[in-house]
Amino acid sequence: MPVRGPVRAVPADALLVALAAVDVGLQLDHYTPLESALSAAACAALVVRRRFPLAVFLLSLPAALFSSVVVAPLAALYTLAERSRGRRLLVVCAIASALASTLPWPLSWPLSQYTRDDRFWTFVDFVYLLATAAAPVFLGQLVQARRDAADRLAEVEEAREHERRLHAQSVLARERAQLAREMHDVVSHQVSLIAVRAGALQVGAKDTETREAARAIRGLSVTTLDELRHMVTLLRDSGGRTVEPSAQPTLADLRELIDTSGIEVTLKGELPSGIGAPAERAVYRTVQEALTNVRKHAPGATATVCLWHEGDGLGVTVVNTPPTRPLLELPGSRVGLIGLGERAENLAGSFEAGPTADGGYGVRLGLPATTD
Repeated sequence: MPVRGPVRAVPADALLVALAAVDVGLQLDHYTPLESALSAAACAALVVRRRFPLAVFLLSLPAALFSSVVVAPLAALYTLAERSRGRRLLVVCAIASALASTLPWPLSWPLSQYTRDDRFWTFVDFVYLLATAAAPVFLGQLVQARRDAADRLAEVEEAREHERRLHAQSVLARERAQLAREMHDVVSHQVSLIAVRAGALQVGAKDTETREAARAIRGLSVTTLDELRHMVTLLRDSGGRTVEPSAQPTLADLRELIDTSGIEVTLKGELPSGIGAPAERAVYRTVQEALTNVRKHAPGATATVCLWHEGDGLGVTVVNTPPTRPLLELPGSRVGLIGLGERAENLAGSFEAGPTADGGYGVRLGLPATTD
């Protein structure tokens, strides 16, 4: 495993302290005990410069003032610039470092005792040392900016990865919702028709063996419908509202749907051409779901399918009469009606469903005429 953090910094700290100690040792013969102690303290403090950068820099100023050490003040100033975000503080510290290294010690007072040449060369030294102090400040700020940029790039990459995960989940949810809708609209429709036909055969057959076979078929169909209902519910729970896949029936298939429904259906009206594939699919699915519910919940009833086009709106209304035969109990979850409402909402339309005054049931889909 790679070495990280403070453990990796230990060799660099040890090397820096050793370099500062060499800087002090080269001039040790010229130092007083006080200067030696201050220089040694400045060198030792470099070990904790990352944790206390300002304190270590302030501790290096007396050493720079009383002696000629270079490594410890510049290293402390670099660490302060690399850790601090206060630009004014860094300017003040750079000036203080240059002054501490420039001013002669011990100071003679008053300053008028210094000759013009002394003041001139002192100023030149200050400018030179200020430029020298600016170098670690700029370098520290550059390292800080690079670290900030790396952190920002990591955040951006993390955000993109999160967006990719969300997109993948969205695509999966959309596919599940589409699958759930197709299972309900197509598979459930066919199985429901099988159950109704088997129930009718069971009631009307005179042969005992035929009735038993019809009863078994009807029982299996009911069980399949119940399992389909649970599967559709699970898929819808993990999916979301979405549009349908492109391979869908259109109004051209509406007559075949009515003819194979097993119900006496009257078709009235017509829709204009060019209303758009989404609107055609919505009308088809509404009629399909309504007729399926008639077979399941209103045996013997007749239905009227009315296609209408009024002003800026178009749609379909399906109304059935009350049942005339005993009801065959088939499972239902109203998932189909919910799906029809979602289809209408996706197309900026409206959907209504409910019992009629004579005991039948009706559904009405309304869509804008401009639906594409």
